[in-house]
Amino acid sequence: MKALFLNCTLKKSPETSNTQAFITQAEKIFKELDVATETVRVADYNIAFGNSSDEGENDEWPTILEKIYNCEILIVATPVWRGDRSAIAKMIAERMDGIMEEGNDENGRFPTYNKVAGAMVDGNEDGAKRAIAAILFDLNEQGFSIPVNAFAYYVGKAGPGKSYIEAEGDKHEFTNKTLLYMVHNMVALAKSLAKEPIKTNLKKLDKKAEEMSS
Repeated sequence: MKALFLNCTLKKSPETSNTQAFITQAEKIFKELDVATETVRVADYNIAFGNSSDEGENDEWPTILEKIYNCEILIVATPVWRGDRSAIAKMIAERMDGIMEEGNDENGRFPTYNKVAGAMVDGNEDGAKRAIAAILFDLNEQGFSIPVNAFAYYVGKAGPGKSYIEAEGDKHEFTNKTLLYMVHNMVALAKSLAKEPIKTNLKKLDKKAEEMSS
């Protein structure tokens, strides 16, 4: 089993990323549960704006999308900017809309069906819950299963202040509790879906909706 983190910091490598430090704390918990991890810093890729899975020449989103399709667990991790998720987190949400055009020819299910997703948010200002709500809604609409408590966040005190690394967020009890809840519940649901996957035939339901609406 593999968990993939999309680090939506605005900073390119090798700049220090508080979001990466937060992800590292989550990786430790996944590894305790024998789940492999990989992190993609999205800012290091050339991602075109759009809402399809491939926006043409020089677009590197397909490379990241392939990693998404090859994992069982996806976590979108973002800093808070102006009270919301980062611009990069919004951009990848728009790009993942293309997933909904890639339904299975037989049953219409998206390639993300039976994959589990969650959200992580860090920063030094308010906006974590707003960002989490938006991220989890998008992921759910795009075919991911969302377990209970599928989020973790650290924002410190309201207003400008210390971020995750400087504030020693890795020692913050509430944040660590949310991390533990998130990781354990994601792994539990991923294992459950591996044994009993969702088999809904969306094409049949689309036809039934058409009949109900005529």
